[in-house]
Amino acid sequence: MSTEAHERADAPASLRSLQEQMEGRLVLPDDAAYDADRRPWNLAVEQRPQAVAHPAGVDDLRGVLRAAREAGLAVAVQPNGHGASSALEGAILVRTAAFDHLEVDADARVARIGAGVPWGPVLQALEGTGLGAPSGTSRVVSATGYALGGGHGWLAREAGLGAHGLRAVRVLRPDGSLDRVDDASDPEAMWAMRGGGGIAGVVTGIELDLHPVPSLVRAELVVDGAQAGAALRALRDAAEARGPEGADRALGLFATSMRMPDAPQVPEPVRGRTLLTIEALGPDEASLAFLDGVRAATTPEMDAVAPTTQLQMAMQAMEPTDPSPSRGASVALGGLDDAVIDAMLGWRALPEQASLVGIGMRLLGGAVDEPRRPAFATLEGARWLVMGLAPLLPGVPPEPGLASLAGLSSVLAPNAVPRMIQTFLGEGEPLDACGSPEAIARLRAARDAADPDGVMHEGRLPR
Repeated sequence: MSTEAHERADAPASLRSLQEQMEGRLVLPDDAAYDADRRPWNLAVEQRPQAVAHPAGVDDLRGVLRAAREAGLAVAVQPNGHGASSALEGAILVRTAAFDHLEVDADARVARIGAGVPWGPVLQALEGTGLGAPSGTSRVVSATGYALGGGHGWLAREAGLGAHGLRAVRVLRPDGSLDRVDDASDPEAMWAMRGGGGIAGVVTGIELDLHPVPSLVRAELVVDGAQAGAALRALRDAAEARGPEGADRALGLFATSMRMPDAPQVPEPVRGRTLLTIEALGPDEASLAFLDGVRAATTPEMDAVAPTTQLQMAMQAMEPTDPSPSRGASVALGGLDDAVIDAMLGWRALPEQASLVGIGMRLLGGAVDEPRRPAFATLEGARWLVMGLAPLLPGVPPEPGLASLAGLSSVLAPNAVPRMIQTFLGEGEPLDACGSPEAIARLRAARDAADPDGVMHEGRLPR
């Protein structure tokens, strides 16, 4: 028997049958497309599912659930590869590109988004409507996966987390029934899916709040790394102030420290340098006046203020648009005092931390502290969200980057608070990091009620 025939013989009969019956595609390990189809967005995560399903519709999905049950497999859903955290052995990996419905109801201020639609088309549909969505910073991330996982973006201080904007979901339950679920029909499942993911079944689409955003203005300041401490202190003071000098009216406030490699492919003006970029988004230019404190404390190398839109923000974002390998770590802080600023910047300047290319910081508060709907996802009480990124480059050992990420978490530990959302977890990090023991127990109970037979993959919540 050939190797190919042997591998095909090893596939459960239910999967071979499903492959023949599906209108869409089912890719098995011996198929030529398997290696490309199993690939997650973060190429550092090695996924080897039993099969990869590309259902054409709900009937195909029902077939996937049935075949998984018969073969003793689990069903894992990744719309386009984001959120990968494990090898998915013993699972059927579902891609949802065929669920591409998109409808913007401006009068009701709701977007109905299929599970295969990334943020880019959603933001494109909102151009000119005067409405905004609680979207992420990347235009290629699935809107459904983002909202189910928590999600924090530019409008979070006005609109809350992505999960807080979920009005309803369409979910194919493990028993094959298709339901529209909202707070009236199943409040416990909705609480769990707002940040806990699709624990009630395969989500085929969502209904998401839209918010009035008649105008947006973006400011961007870039300062040399030597002035990062002064810039962050001024930014913190403005963010914590009240009145006209404060950042209360800012919809979003991000700061990113980039340590550029000293390599020939990097443009000479920034080669080997560390730069701090501060970006703020507000409804008008007056709402960004708090940045004058940063201007007074530093000498910006770039200072730009201009009208923008959510789509333009997403198009200009320094986010990867193709899969790549990386490692990351995130920490929520209760505050940003001088000691933690000095410790973080001093530690970052050490030569051995060169593999930590980026450290991002986001101001929380506002609607993040006042969720509009009950949700497992929460960053309440946290003031800043800090993220470290260590790309994995070909031929470069990963250990220094991993050590730097652990070091960043250690440096920030004095101000850390026990808050996180699923969309910012690292590889293999469980949902325990996102909730209290009581919230995790409630989440498990909701999953057990929705999926008593364990058809859905456990994801970040081990059974």
